[in-house]
Formats: sequence, C-alpha cells, structure tokens
Amino acid sequence: MPLTPQDSFQQDLAAIQLQGNADAERVPELVEQILQSAQQHNATDIHLIPRESSLEMNWRINGVLHFVSHFPQVLKANIVSRLKVLADLLTYHTDVPQEGRIQNREDGFEVRVSTFPSLFGEKAVIRLFVGSGDYRTLSSLDYPGQVLDPLIQNLFETSGVILLTGSSGSGKTTTAYACLRAIAEDSPIRRAISTLEDPIEAVISAASQSQIRPSSGFDYGVALKSLLRQDPEVILVGEIRDQETAQLVFQAALTGHLVVTTFHAGSAAEAVSRLLDMGIEPYQLTSGLLCVLNQQLARKLCQCSQTCSEEQDQLGLDVEQVRVPIGCEECDGTGYAGRFPILEMMSVNRANIRQAILGHRDANEIEAAAIESGMTSRWQMATSAVNSGKTSPAEVRRILGFRE
Repeated sequence: MPLTPQDSFQQDLAAIQLQGNADAERVPELVEQILQSAQQHNATDIHLIPRESSLEMNWRINGVLHFVSHFPQVLKANIVSRLKVLADLLTYHTDVPQEGRIQNREDGFEVRVSTFPSLFGEKAVIRLFVGSGDYRTLSSLDYPGQVLDPLIQNLFETSGVILLTGSSGSGKTTTAYACLRAIAEDSPIRRAISTLEDPIEAVISAASQSQIRPSSGFDYGVALKSLLRQDPEVILVGEIRDQETAQLVFQAALTGHLVVTTFHAGSAAEAVSRLLDMGIEPYQLTSGLLCVLNQQLARKLCQCSQTCSEEQDQLGLDVEQVRVPIGCEECDGTGYAGRFPILEMMSVNRANIRQAILGHRDANEIEAAAIESGMTSRWQMATSAVNSGKTSPAEVRRILGFRE
C-alpha cells in the first residue's frame, strides 16, 4: 500500500518522540518538523484548525486538501503560539486576525503565517513559498507556443496592461514574477521596474519592490498614485481589488506605462466583463488592455493511471478516451503527480473582440468573439489534455466546474 501524507507524517513525527499529551517542551521541534515535512511533500499550505478537543492539520498538495494529523488539546494553543513567535506576531492577541512571515529559514523557503479567531481557538494557515532564487522563468512554465509567444511579445511593449487571471492558487504570482524576470533579463535596454505587492513573495533584484500596508493607509490606490511620480516604465500591481485600483491601472497604461497585474476571474472573458461592471470605460479596455491570460492548475495523472471505457467516467466531456487515477507509492496514493497549466490567452487587438467590448457585451459574447478570432478556450485545452491522457475528467471538473 502506498504511503499517504498522513502515514508519512506519522513516521516523521516518530523521530520527535513526544511523551504523552503534555510534552509542551517539544513544541518548537514539533513545529519545525511540521514545516519540514510539508515542504518535503510539496505542500503549498498548512491548515491548523482548532476543534473542540484537538488541533486538526491539513496540507494542500497540488491544489487539494489532505487530512494529515490531529494534535491533542493540551498542545493546541502552544503550536499556534510558537508559529506566532516565529512570525513576530503578538501572542497575547488571540481575538483579532494577524499576518506575519517567518524570515531567514536555512532551507530557503519563505513562510507566511496568518491567524484568525474561531469558535474553539485560533486557526492558523501557513503558506509555503519557494525561495526567491527558485522562482521560475517563462520558459519553464510549460506554456504552449500559442500562449507563450504573444505573452513575450506583449512584455516588450512600452505601454498597456497585461492581465493575469485565475482562481486563488492558480499560479498567477509565479507567472507575474516570471514576466518581470523576462523583462529585466531580455530587454535590449535597461527599464525602470517597480512593484506594489501584498505581500512581497520573492525578491526581484532588478526591481524596486514595495509592500502594501492597508492598515497604515498605504493601499494600492495611494501607492500607485505616488509611484507614477517615481518615473517607472514597468509596474507590477499585485492585484486589482477594487474600482479605484482598476481605474489607476488603466490610467497608468494610457499614460505610457507597461502594467502587469493579477485579477480573480474564472475566464479571460469574465475578467473583461467584470472590469466593465466595475466602471472601467470600454474605450479604456480597448485602448489600454494588451492581453488577458487566464490560467488554472490541473493535476497530472501519475504513471499508475489506467484507461477506462465507461461512459460515466467521461463526466459529460466530449472526449474520445479517458484515463483514471489509481494510486501508487510514487504519487502517495493520490493517482496524480505534479500539475500543469490549463490556459487561454485573449488578445484584445482583434476587431470583433473590440466591438464586443465597446458594445458592453456579456462574458459569453466576448468569449465567443475571442474563440471566433482564434483563441483556444480553457475547455478546448482541458479536453485535449484528457484525450492525451495527461489528466482525468474528474480533475477537469474539479477545477473548471460543470458550467461550460
């Protein structure tokens, strides 16, 4: 039987040799083991959830939560307190949310800690980032040429907005950093690059990076207005969160700046439709928006997957063949190993897309115009991935849903 993350962590935990339920002295060692074990299993998030008589731990691996362990009641507050100490948070504030970072870890990983009050105590969520030197380049992101080529071309424009969209955890920040690296390393002349982020997740040596602090009044709107007086040429805005930020992003683009930014949306067309609904004028979009890249991360089937001919396993997808996950030691029994992007790239310079935007059409009509102009939709790319045996219909439905 393959080892699950739960089984594997219990083996790691055995090395600490906790003596009963009251061994609070070993909590620092326990917390370090939690972080190391999660990293070894390529977890991106650790969820520590207080229950009535225990602390439940789940890991997010390849976008999916896995139950890993329960810790006894007597250790519940101690584990969260230790994380707060490491992240320079106030241990005596348990009734308000707090955020911090664990700095200067020897393993190179950067760790963000977020605490939140709940019914049975403080919940803690730990986000594990790769080290600043390990962020990926565009060429390593497994993008097909039909997406990568126009993206690179737009990165060397002098003005306009490159909008990176997708759900939480879909790799938007990784793509944004890869874009900045490409601009810094491949531009024929030196360009002034500035970023506004919340939080700063990696250091880009060629950029001037700034941390947004809304609690101090330094939000995206205030920061972007001031940053435009700093003579930037390329600006990364970590996320469009409100109408003011959206307006300022497009004003910056129309005044001669290249802006790379992220936005939560389920598709490229939905992102454009939402910006219209937020009050961005259609002419601002057609004049300032260079392209919209939408991405979701799907799990790759492990080599243990098997072909299945049952129609119900197609889950309503128009596919010719299906492989389904089985589970083995290589994939910790999940049936999946690694992830790959499902993408769609919409360039706004096509006449019928511009007409749909200027006519304030809804997302379905904008998407239809984009497909007519040659865009490969996320559903087409997902179907192709199923037909090639790269992923399963269940995984496609998990990340894209059932509403096509």
